Amino acid sequence: MSNNYKYLTIFSTVLALLVVALGAYTRLSNAGLGCPDWPGCYGFLTVPNTEGELLQAANAFPNSTVEPLKAWIEMIHRYFASSLGLLVIALLFFAFNKVNLAVPRKLTVSLFVLILFQGFLGMLTVTMNLQPFIVMGHLLGGFCILALLALHCFHLLTPKSIAIHKSSTFNGYMSEFSIAILVLQIALGGWVAANYAAPHCVGLPICENIHLFSTESLFHLPVGEENYEYGVLPFETRLSIHMVHRGWAVVTLLVLAVWAWKVYQASEEALLKNASVMLIVGLITQILLGAIIVQLQFPILITLFHNLMAAILLMTSLYIWFLLRYRVQPEVV
Repeated sequence: MSNNYKYLTIFSTVLALLVVALGAYTRLSNAGLGCPDWPGCYGFLTVPNTEGELLQAANAFPNSTVEPLKAWIEMIHRYFASSLGLLVIALLFFAFNKVNLAVPRKLTVSLFVLILFQGFLGMLTVTMNLQPFIVMGHLLGGFCILALLALHCFHLLTPKSIAIHKSSTFNGYMSEFSIAILVLQIALGGWVAANYAAPHCVGLPICENIHLFSTESLFHLPVGEENYEYGVLPFETRLSIHMVHRGWAVVTLLVLAVWAWKVYQASEEALLKNASVMLIVGLITQILLGAIIVQLQFPILITLFHNLMAAILLMTSLYIWFLLRYRVQPEVV
């Protein structure tokens, strides 16, 4: 196996995590429309800053005002995302021009298709003025890209000599079920962010205005508007969206904690035990971060860490699934 391929895969995965972080920071700093066009910024490859460039931007986009900080946040995110796309193309080159790679070729092909679709969603995010369904889809696309790259790393870096005993498995479908629960919680978090619903639910453990919660309000969808920046849904709908995210967080905590604990109990291998412990610690940390964010009125840096911890939980869960899926010894008859 080529060392260049291994280093490229690791670097791509780290970059994908950074792109997820930059995307979250772009949302949290309200810089999603820092550049009203795509892929450039007011028609330029960088943020316009000279008097002539600013005049040209004002003429081309009379309804927008150049805010340099927000524009640079958005463009830096695009630069890093574009770089990641080039690295994925390089991985695809390796997949079709090298033999006996440890990573299944279909995994790299899926990654390439997904990165193209993610670029399309990035364009729609801007051209549709932060339509929440598109924003949430773009967020999930970033997490999926990170997940596929993490699986590349697992295939490459987990020694083939590691074999998990059959007794370590706990309900073959429990892994997939637990990961599905986690992905749904990530999607709900994205829906909260896309609708700017975070500050609409204060107080712990439930919202102070919990009497405004309504399941019927959840079906009030953000559609038919020209611009969705800062949200368009009524207060009670956003409160309800946020409260559902909190409620599902409890479900996610219980399901994944039970899964991790059962795997830990059944495991004989230190690697699987350590991954299970890491997942439990990550779950507790994530719940505490959520409480701190609400208590401190949604500071950007801690909220950003909350997003990154979701990515870490996803990768940890996938690693446990990977060990149980690809490293289990066949039963001896």
